[in-house]
Amino acid sequence: MSLQSRREYLEKVLGRYGRAGRKHKTRILDEFCANCGYHRKHAVRLLRGPKTRASKKPGPAPRYGGELLVLLKEVWLASDQLCSKRLRVALSDWVPYLKVPLGVKDQLLRMSPATIDRMLRPLRAQIGRKRRSGTKPGSLLKRHIPIRTSNEDITGAGFIEADTVAHCGGSMAGEFVWTLTFTDVATGYTLCRAVWNKGHTAIHQRLQELEAQLPFPLMAFDCDNGSEFLNHALVDHFQKRRKPVAFTRCRPNHKNDQPHVEQKNWTVVRQLIGYDRLDCPEAVEVLNDLYCQEWAQYINFFCPTLKLRDKKRVGGRYVKRYETPQTPYHRLLRSRAVQRFQKDQLRELRRELNPFKLRHRIDRKLKHLFALVREKRRLADAGRAS
Repeated sequence: MSLQSRREYLEKVLGRYGRAGRKHKTRILDEFCANCGYHRKHAVRLLRGPKTRASKKPGPAPRYGGELLVLLKEVWLASDQLCSKRLRVALSDWVPYLKVPLGVKDQLLRMSPATIDRMLRPLRAQIGRKRRSGTKPGSLLKRHIPIRTSNEDITGAGFIEADTVAHCGGSMAGEFVWTLTFTDVATGYTLCRAVWNKGHTAIHQRLQELEAQLPFPLMAFDCDNGSEFLNHALVDHFQKRRKPVAFTRCRPNHKNDQPHVEQKNWTVVRQLIGYDRLDCPEAVEVLNDLYCQEWAQYINFFCPTLKLRDKKRVGGRYVKRYETPQTPYHRLLRSRAVQRFQKDQLRELRRELNPFKLRHRIDRKLKHLFALVREKRRLADAGRAS
């Protein structure tokens, strides 16, 4: 029997086989195998017809549906795309503000970091990192300011790392806005201020503002080798006081000497502002309004951070272990350097905050900032053209 004849015969038998009972199916199957020469198992597969349902994926059935993915995406985007381990901890601070049933909130809070990664994998943004340094070495006082290369001996709050970030848009020519980043090594508590250019007078003024805003006393100050930091005014500011502050610097061209503030330059400054050029003085006031209020509250109260517990070499690689992610706010509450009344003030402030409303106000102020920069640039171009 030819292949075409077998196909035609199968089409005739298929209907009978589907309508027949068990006893008659056996007879039809015997007849079909005898006429076509098929193996019995192959004949059964042919007579059952094509599969109408999709094959089931191996493994357990999915526990979390599309509604949870929508909510998880909302929190993930509002929290600036935290990694799964940090997001797992942050959910306890963000989920109470979602307007969904309690059962749905419980499901979100039960998600593991691996499940979060699996659900967010199709949504993850591919963000390329750019690195650009605007630090000019300052030779003044270099020999008088000691170098600090490690922070392993730091256990309490008050040890600050500082750095500056250029909003130059790829060109260091001309004048533009800089961000001064101020982060505590032990707790991760971070504050930022914007300055026009980075003269040591403006940096000194902003450092005084930041120090006054800290909820703990300043014990030590570590910076890079830029001339905005290595000058007599800053040395006098830290050392000519009743209780002097240890003033140290990192090695030239060794960013790993200041890992905490270098990380914040990306997660706190670049992820907020990006790499656009802010070349109008009016942007300083607008950016400082954002830094002082919503942005400081957002990153310190609702964004957990990872902290390295230990690192050791095993064979040809390093094995790192991290502490459970916590927000700087929770680390401050556990710090002995923070007094009780300051902890009470932090708790009171935390009760008044809503992370989704903070995120909304941050986005609104960012739109105003970039619209201001574009308008100033348009007017400047029109003036040059005329």
